[in-house]
Amino acid sequence: MTGSRGVVTTLSDLPAHLGRQIGPTEWRRMTQQRVDEFADVTEDHNYIHVDPERAKDSPFGGTIAHGYLGVALLAPISQELLQVTDSVTSVNYGMDRLRFPAPLPVGAEFRGAGEIVEVDEVGGGMQVKVALSLEVKDSPKPALVAECLFRYYA
Repeated sequence: MTGSRGVVTTLSDLPAHLGRQIGPTEWRRMTQQRVDEFADVTEDHNYIHVDPERAKDSPFGGTIAHGYLGVALLAPISQELLQVTDSVTSVNYGMDRLRFPAPLPVGAEFRGAGEIVEVDEVGGGMQVKVALSLEVKDSPKPALVAECLFRYYA
């Protein structure tokens, strides 16, 4: 079964979704508060993220989200886009590829979308590779592209 924006499936039916496009999610707005909170947690206070006045003179013309903030947002986005109903637990297993082709400016809208590109059996469950991107509204390039590995266990 396919949800309106994502896939809702079972472990045994995961292979049937190989090659399926998932998403996009609804648009979300990147806020300075979210960026500042992430800076505090990660201790990354680079001015391009946290100083709107100084960042106006940067190559970005204003503050931008940390690349790793985008990575952190892949967790809730992926859970929205792919739900395995009979999995008792799931984990982020890692990434095969990660790039930040364009900035995600504070104030911009972004959303997640992807494609299920691999499905493999692993001990006690299934491993799924999803090629995910964070699209930025009115930008020709995404802020992030990643090949994410998720494991779903029975």
